[in-house]
Amino acid sequence: MRHRGGKTQSNRKGSPIEPAQGKLGVMIPGMGAVATTFVAGVEAVRKGLAKPIGSLTQMGTIRLGKRTDNTSPAIRDFVPTAALKDLVFSGWDIFEDDMYTAAKKAGVLEHALLEELKPFLSSIKPHKAVFDRNYVRKLDGRNVKKGRNKMELAQQVREDIREFKKNSGADRLVTIWCGSTEIFLQPTAAHANQDSFEKALRENDENIAPSMIYCYASLMEGIPFANGAPNLTADLPVMLELSKRNEAPICGKDFKTGQTLMKTILAPGFKARLLGVSGWYSTNILGNRDGEVLDDPGSFKTKEESKLGVLEHILQPNLYPELYKNIFHKVRINYYPPRGDNKEGWDNIDIFGWLGYPMQIKVDFLCRDSILAAPIVLDLVLFLDLAHRSSELCGIGIQEWLSFYFKSPMTVPGLYPEHDLFIQSMKLKNTLRHLRGEELITHLGLEYYD
Repeated sequence: MRHRGGKTQSNRKGSPIEPAQGKLGVMIPGMGAVATTFVAGVEAVRKGLAKPIGSLTQMGTIRLGKRTDNTSPAIRDFVPTAALKDLVFSGWDIFEDDMYTAAKKAGVLEHALLEELKPFLSSIKPHKAVFDRNYVRKLDGRNVKKGRNKMELAQQVREDIREFKKNSGADRLVTIWCGSTEIFLQPTAAHANQDSFEKALRENDENIAPSMIYCYASLMEGIPFANGAPNLTADLPVMLELSKRNEAPICGKDFKTGQTLMKTILAPGFKARLLGVSGWYSTNILGNRDGEVLDDPGSFKTKEESKLGVLEHILQPNLYPELYKNIFHKVRINYYPPRGDNKEGWDNIDIFGWLGYPMQIKVDFLCRDSILAAPIVLDLVLFLDLAHRSSELCGIGIQEWLSFYFKSPMTVPGLYPEHDLFIQSMKLKNTLRHLRGEELITHLGLEYYD
């Protein structure tokens, strides 16, 4: 160990990270409520009209060394993330609306703010999208690519990527899926490796969903990919293979915003205090496009799988059978148009304590779905780009340290995901410390009492 400037440091120098020079292009499949709120928000922050509240990369700090060192730099100063001024945007959508029009229809942001941002947002128009109603049955649009097979569609997406990079002057790119939830799919032989996947693309295999085509195209171009929906998109053997080979990091799935965010805050507390849980009933009402899509049983099944796994992994009923083995966990999502993007997540939690005496907790979270998702999109874009420039992270494939942002985090096959929000936060910050050669924080604290 060595000390410098009052800060305890490791002898390890840290991993080489290329500087964030030039523009960072952000490509978004699905330019609806979440995407437009994210892009409009970035521009509002750049123009000094608002603050990037909820963004770890913009407002978060990271403690280094001992508590008594009082060293907590801003994360954006500690690691070389791209600056907001360097972000440029593009994407795909089944509707022809530019981002200003799409944002107005989404109804998330106030009219006055959108008018100030209109010139910028109006300039961002979507490419034609890869879309098939067999995978999202509640939507239909005319701004759709056509090709003889899915391989041709993938090649068209790759051309879009190259064109955007050339026309925007971007030095680096990141793709982040902000599209709708597709129907429930499971891995098949078509997803086993690059050869089988490309054969399936050429044969229009029904197991290849549109989101997989975007992921494949991005990884083939060496571009990091994040999946913000619960779709079976990047968590496939073929995508892990391409991610490692082309040094294009991947992460997902399903942005952790409203009700599940509350679960990953509350459930760790119950387990830490060894309070039992006999039942957890969750219901949601929302009226945006996401709610309309999830009104279809096939899409809801995909979302349900993402939401239901959270409690099991946090509470670990195999280790604490008396407390959690018989928990009854139910999730419901209801499409209710008058609510728009202002989702309501209501939870009834039946817990029990000392001597088995029952208690109840009620949570009614009146949240704004896209407002909670937008800073997640920003952080994932910047952290994926950081991973892409890191010699240690770029070739490992799955970025498990970004589990903090997802309902159903990706892991290597056979490893259970970590859902506890506080463990996820520690994992993320310790990864950043590790990259910079700083001592990891264990919170042991015995050194203060020597």
